[in-house]
Amino acid sequence: MNTLNDLHKISSTFSNTDKMPVLFLGHGSPMNAIEENQFVTGFRNLAKTLPQPNAILCISAHWFTRGTKVTAMEMPRTIHDFGGFPRELFAVQYPAQGSPELAMATKELLLPTEVELDHEWGLDHGAWSVIKHLYPEANVPVIQLSIDYSKPAQYHFELAQQLSSLRHKGVLIVGSGNIIHNLRLVDFYNMDKDNYGYDWAIEAREKVNSYLLDGNFQALIDYENQGSALQLAVPTPDHYLPLIYTLGLKEKQEELSLFNDKLLGGSLSMTSVKIM
Repeated sequence: MNTLNDLHKISSTFSNTDKMPVLFLGHGSPMNAIEENQFVTGFRNLAKTLPQPNAILCISAHWFTRGTKVTAMEMPRTIHDFGGFPRELFAVQYPAQGSPELAMATKELLLPTEVELDHEWGLDHGAWSVIKHLYPEANVPVIQLSIDYSKPAQYHFELAQQLSSLRHKGVLIVGSGNIIHNLRLVDFYNMDKDNYGYDWAIEAREKVNSYLLDGNFQALIDYENQGSALQLAVPTPDHYLPLIYTLGLKEKQEELSLFNDKLLGGSLSMTSVKIM
């Protein structure tokens, strides 16, 4: 893990702070950006417990790339990377500033991994649909770090550890995805049923939560070898790997807690994690 000696790599724009928490947010449907429900309430309640950050670095399930990139523009666009939703959702803008300084610091901290400074992407809904509930005034700069789809979970866990010094510069690091995310099997007729999951989803949630609370992160890194329930829960790694980034940043003495810990539509979970 990086130490405080790495802080010289970060622009003086970011003052030294107490260590920031780390989050994994189960973002669910883009409609959570405009709906009022228990999960949105959970995000808002979380915000009340957080110190004010200098900036946010988000690892979203929806920026899955070959190689690693980081957004480096002054004003990232709000990306509506979905279809078939109401016009009201497409009208939402989240006008947070970017941070070229934080992007460059991230690039340097992740050496020798080559990180491309990106000026095209912006903020996808994995980022803005949940961050808007934490900071509705869009008054905190936000950058995104992409997920290299060619690399295994262990690689991402170790890469995350290189970002640890950012936490002492007031940077809130947020992974955004869903631990259980099998869209092909969603029961849309029961989406409003509280905490509804198929038997395999219930088993996967219980197993993952046990690993999380026991600190058995290696089992979570080796999720592909944890039985058929986990294989159904994580048919593709895109929504799962943001959790691995969050876990890679946990230090031994820190507490891990769960919130929004419910199943949805049979084959999804909204379980979210706070580390501090």
